[in-house]
Amino acid sequence: MDNGRQDGWPDPDENSLVLAKNISKTHTSSESQVEILKDIELKLMAGETVAIVGASGIGKSTLLQILGTLDHPDCGTMWFRGKNIFRLNSLQLARFRNTSIGFVFQFHHLLPEFTALENVIMPALINGLSPDKARSLAETILVRVGLKHRLNYRVTRLSGGEQQRVALARALVLKPPLLLADEPTGNLDQKNSEQVHSLLMELNQELNMTMVVVTHNMKLASLMTRRITIVDGKLTAS
Repeated sequence: MDNGRQDGWPDPDENSLVLAKNISKTHTSSESQVEILKDIELKLMAGETVAIVGASGIGKSTLLQILGTLDHPDCGTMWFRGKNIFRLNSLQLARFRNTSIGFVFQFHHLLPEFTALENVIMPALINGLSPDKARSLAETILVRVGLKHRLNYRVTRLSGGEQQRVALARALVLKPPLLLADEPTGNLDQKNSEQVHSLLMELNQELNMTMVVVTHNMKLASLMTRRITIVDGKLTAS
């Protein structure tokens, strides 16, 4: 395991979760190269909430995907609880993502032929939990997000707000320490958006999870303890 001092960072204290340094990413097309992220440095503390805001195309989702190890930077290093994540192989990364990071996107990406319960059970089964344990965890989080009476409904029968709550439950069924959300209420009306906003903040407190949210919704951003944006590829306070 890499520690901070070997890689130029101070040793992580007990509250630090993510340390990223010199993260750079260039998008290349047939016509041009665009440097999206330039030597990004970011530290996330356990339990804090961060909003990444700003205009479309500045690299917000790219940064979120790198934090979630769904994409690799061209250069740079990221530690998660002191471990150099980008030194893991693809199988190790998949296991790490399943247990340590929850993802919520604008489009819920649920499996339409399955029920709410079946969708939420899947990460627990993938993690090797018994069917009974996986079911218990899934039922508990679905009840917590207000879907006690929708457990066995196919997700196609649920409203947009209910579907997004199923997606949130799926992201949190294993209680990951980090939740990454990309426009989590971008597809919802105002009432459902506000319900999901409240739920996100409540769960952040209850689970002490770190939460990073990409959003154009300034009401949601205002609830976060920290707001940042990307200017010319660099992070800056918003």
